Amino acid sequence: MIPRITSATAGAFLLLAALTGCAGPAAPAPSPTAEAASPTPRATTEPIDTPATEEPAAEISCESMISAGTVEALTAAGWTAKPKEFVIGDVTLTEGLLCFWADYAVGSDHGQLYGWSAITPEDAASAQTALLASGWTREDGPEGTYITEDPQYSMGTDEDGYGMTYLFHDGWVKLADTRQGLVLIEWAG
Repeated sequence: MIPRITSATAGAFLLLAALTGCAGPAAPAPSPTAEAASPTPRATTEPIDTPATEEPAAEISCESMISAGTVEALTAAGWTAKPKEFVIGDVTLTEGLLCFWADYAVGSDHGQLYGWSAITPEDAASAQTALLASGWTREDGPEGTYITEDPQYSMGTDEDGYGMTYLFHDGWVKLADTRQGLVLIEWAG
């Protein structure tokens, strides 16, 4: 039995030698270049010329003003939005939008209100003065100035007791039916 193993092994070696002999010459090893020898990339002071692609500014809508998850939840519940003119006292905010989300297939006063608008400092001062004169309260915070309706007249309040609330910041104002609802407004203008 030893001769068979030996002849099988010899046959395998001959086949391997024949196949190796048919192979072409080995490729020469690449020679190192100056760039390959330098392990650190070189910084350039030349500006890279890239084409400017500027996205057109999207227009505010009831769907774009609030988070996509909120829109999805409201529409899944059968609610739709009706846009309204955004007015605070005698200040009409033409660069914004007020949206009342509800199920308009049934007669109900249950819904959610969201609004956003750009606002000038003069209009913000006038709107805040009108709200405060009507019994609303003011709180200053790191996010801006909150003006909230008196909770005893509110249609609903959040878990902290806040009803309809405006948030005034530099150049814009938000409105939601509760103070906590303001976080759902993602529009930045």
